[in-house]
Amino acid sequence: MADPQDPAHPQTNAGATLEGEAKRRYVAGMFARIARRYDLMNTLMTFGRDEQWRRMTIRAAHPRPGGRALDMATGTGRIAAGLARRGAHVWALDLTYEMMVRGRADLAADLALRAAARRVQFIQGDALALPFADAAFDCSTSGFALRNVTDVRQALAEMCRVIRPGGRVVTLEASQPRFWWLRWGHRAYIRFLVPLLGWLIAGDADAYTYLPNSMIRFYDAPALAALMREVGLRQVRYKRLMFGTVAIHVGIR
Repeated sequence: MADPQDPAHPQTNAGATLEGEAKRRYVAGMFARIARRYDLMNTLMTFGRDEQWRRMTIRAAHPRPGGRALDMATGTGRIAAGLARRGAHVWALDLTYEMMVRGRADLAADLALRAAARRVQFIQGDALALPFADAAFDCSTSGFALRNVTDVRQALAEMCRVIRPGGRVVTLEASQPRFWWLRWGHRAYIRFLVPLLGWLIAGDADAYTYLPNSMIRFYDAPALAALMREVGLRQVRYKRLMFGTVAIHVGIR
């Protein structure tokens, strides 16, 4: 696995080389720019599989009717909406205001989600310093979010901190295929075709150069599982999807 900070694995756009507060500002601005087309691009990039992966993430979190759930870095709130449809009261937190505005509008426009939408509370905040008390939730989830934070371990520690003992942390994240030939094909696709798609559909080739490169540099499934254990989660397991390019991780506090 390539170290996310390893200079031997350079990235090609300006945002890819940023760290700390500079990366935080870049990521917030980038998602603000692409909020309108973000969900469409995810569907196109994943060949329509992203919705199924979100459903699997929600099931793995085991939200309970009347319980409390956190969706960290919620984006447009699609996982949050799924948790709410199962009866949970959901706090949907994100750094980027524009993404949440889009999410609220989408929920309001979807007749099937209007009842669930009343159980979703959007809140702007930082994944590295969640504005919630210890053990405030039954579960916490994130979808394609951890690779965009400046400190993955701290984000996982915060997700762990805010759930009750016995609660679950579930992440849906990009990963690395196990076999070199799959890695080669995956990297060719996301380095060349995804930026072109981003330019054509979202009008933002820079954002869709940063996002694929962040996937390449992110932890592979075993390394992310190890990091989850480091922050105090137990019974950590993961499931690889789409030839290992995506993984769902589950840990119990």
